[in-house]
Amino acid sequence: MAASRPTVGILYPGFSAEDDFPRFEGLLGGDVALPVQHTLMNEDAHRLDALLDWGRDDTLAAGADAAGPVDALVWTCTSGSFCYGWAGAHDQAAALAAHAGVPASSTSLAFAHALDALGIERVAISATYPADVADLFRAFLEDGGIDVVAVSSHEIVTAAEVGTLDRHRLFAVAESGDHPDAQAVLLPDTAFHTAEHLEALDTHLGKPVLTANQVSVWEALRLVDAPLVRPGLGALFRERPAVRTGDARANSSAQ
Repeated sequence: MAASRPTVGILYPGFSAEDDFPRFEGLLGGDVALPVQHTLMNEDAHRLDALLDWGRDDTLAAGADAAGPVDALVWTCTSGSFCYGWAGAHDQAAALAAHAGVPASSTSLAFAHALDALGIERVAISATYPADVADLFRAFLEDGGIDVVAVSSHEIVTAAEVGTLDRHRLFAVAESGDHPDAQAVLLPDTAFHTAEHLEALDTHLGKPVLTANQVSVWEALRLVDAPLVRPGLGALFRERPAVRTGDARANSSAQ
């Protein structure tokens, strides 16, 4: 694709925190385009049957078609990818890449790649989701070789409600999920607005706080070989991360 700057299509279900991505684009300095393409969300509910519906291959393919010419795609829905399990999330991204003819990944895979790049093996999850959905994310990470030392959930059913949470609630959720043995705290919901709070979150907890939209953007840059060192976007963008070839968690079929 001939373009003045790389373009990564952001496939986003429904409407909640999609405005984080234009913010990220500005914070990156505008050298990578991150256009958002909404995908079909028949029901806004963090419930397994709804999540599986969000992430269907035909739904993502339709989103890719609507996105138009891009250099890569990221399915920015953590729960709509980890709900398929470790192997299923890789299959989902591979199917999307095959349909679109460009590299593709998802937020769940981005978390795995980011943790590998930072050399982090022990994490705590602080999820806005109901407990049963948060446990699916735990299982996904453990299948990828990550030790999950704690999981907290906040029992919020809809993405729309998460999208209304303010900075104070963001910090409270992050802090409530921390654990002394965790090397990082993960906030897995892409419905959470986090773009402008990443450095402050790291400072507040004294360790990396990886958010769903943050890792999605990092993955977008990685897929198009854009520079990964960026000021003001948290530890992930300060560490010059690079996925290690040969690592089981790094070898995504999405590439």
